[in-house]
Amino acid sequence: MSFTTNESQQLNLEDNFFNLNERTKKFVKNSWAKGFADLVFPAIDEKRFAVLYSDTKASRPNNPVNSVVGSLILKELFNLTDDELLASILCDIRFQYALHTTSFVEQPFSDRTFSRFRERLYLHTLETGEDLLQEEMESMAEVFVKYMDIDPSVKRMDSLMVSSSCKKMSRLEILYTCVANMAKAINKTGEDHLLKGVEHYLDDEDRNETIYHRKSEEISSRLQQVIDDAAVLVAQLGDAYYELPEYQLLQRVLMEQAEKNSEGNVVLKDKKQISPSSLQNPSDPDATFRSKAGKDNKGYVGNLVETFDKNGAIITSYDYQQNSHSDSSFCKETIEKLGVQETQITLIADGAYASVENVELATDNNIDLVTTALLGKSPDVIQADFQIDSQTREVTKCPAGNKPYKTSYYNATGVYRASFNKKTCENCSLRDQCGAKLQKKSAFVMVTENMVQRAAYLKKLSSEEYRILSKKRNGVEGLPSVLRRRYNVDHMPVRGLVRSKIWFSFKIGAINVKRMLSRALILRFYFFNKDKIRYFATFFKITHKSIMMGA
Repeated sequence: MSFTTNESQQLNLEDNFFNLNERTKKFVKNSWAKGFADLVFPAIDEKRFAVLYSDTKASRPNNPVNSVVGSLILKELFNLTDDELLASILCDIRFQYALHTTSFVEQPFSDRTFSRFRERLYLHTLETGEDLLQEEMESMAEVFVKYMDIDPSVKRMDSLMVSSSCKKMSRLEILYTCVANMAKAINKTGEDHLLKGVEHYLDDEDRNETIYHRKSEEISSRLQQVIDDAAVLVAQLGDAYYELPEYQLLQRVLMEQAEKNSEGNVVLKDKKQISPSSLQNPSDPDATFRSKAGKDNKGYVGNLVETFDKNGAIITSYDYQQNSHSDSSFCKETIEKLGVQETQITLIADGAYASVENVELATDNNIDLVTTALLGKSPDVIQADFQIDSQTREVTKCPAGNKPYKTSYYNATGVYRASFNKKTCENCSLRDQCGAKLQKKSAFVMVTENMVQRAAYLKKLSSEEYRILSKKRNGVEGLPSVLRRRYNVDHMPVRGLVRSKIWFSFKIGAINVKRMLSRALILRFYFFNKDKIRYFATFFKITHKSIMMGA
């Protein structure tokens, strides 16, 4: 299938839309379709997706890419299935108007158009590591920011757990399923002689008998039996079946769940030794386990960066990873992605994103990272006033302004030991805060450069300016709830990191489109009713500016 650009960008004289009666045309132009057609559709860069198709002009041309991308955004916006989306496009003139397809004699979509496009995106990402859809959603977001006249200098960030749609399995179920899947794969090749001793895994009743129909005290012995079967099967197969995904999963689960003892036997690991990144379900190998805020989650984690001001908010950057990915790592990657800024921007996040390293990285990129707290034990803010000369490895001054008579530096730990006159510290009002310890003839303080930096950052966060900024972060906390309730992010009908990220990306695009269309509707209402608005503003003694801010 070759790539061609969509030539049907504007209405022509023979367009089907002009054959409609005036009343229908009026309803269409007053609906969401008008804003989508005029503002969203032109922002879709179809040439970005040209690499998904052949450059051979002799082959069949592709479906209009911008119409397909726009369709999948509308699918999430209206919470439709693929079949419902296709029916809406075929039967609803608003969808056709929004997607610029009213000029087509027959709508350029079939029941496989959308799934094939998602499959192309999936295969391209696997082959190249390039996420075209994320690039497009973020590019469209920048267009929306400019249209809504949002100041790009302030951003806020939050993350959310995304549950995998796969079943929650016990260790026994995971191990049994991997062995059974491998046995069935061998059976399909006709080499049943390789299944000697494990033929029972082909029996449909064997699963229930092994997992459910035995006493609970037999679980450890059943686990060991399945481990033994898995080890025997892997040893018998060698590398002959290495390319099969069933074999790779069997090897993986064996490494994660078992180990060799001193006698060389394969035995079950203690459950405390099992990594959160271990296999949770063979049907979703990418899903990982994480416990956050007292809740267990099996799946993935999304990170959202929202650009906002009084005119509105748009998600301008996002990421999607296995849920073992930490917020601190997301913060570092976001700062690196933003790069060095010509004018300083402010990035607001919660305490889980904070670390001294991230603060330093943000400063190097002219980004002011504002967090609600710091992870770990917080030092007293008074410790920010210790002055350390990192060149000479000396503490030159304490918070009270006193210079130690001796400084020792421990290279292995990075700790400075500053020794002071005992009388100096005994009578100091800051002694309880700086951490000074009295001895018989002297006093000493143990500090590190990292401790001083953390204290300095906490001191900055306690200022009134930063308290106001941290309160503005609360607005982004509504996004996880919207994604769960309105966009069903925890019930995506696909599995795997790359596939679920594609669906996640369209949901992010739908949120941005809805916000932009809402803003466009408000501005349009204001334009056509500005005389009435000015009249009521004068009557109620409300300024024109305050009305627009309220809008």
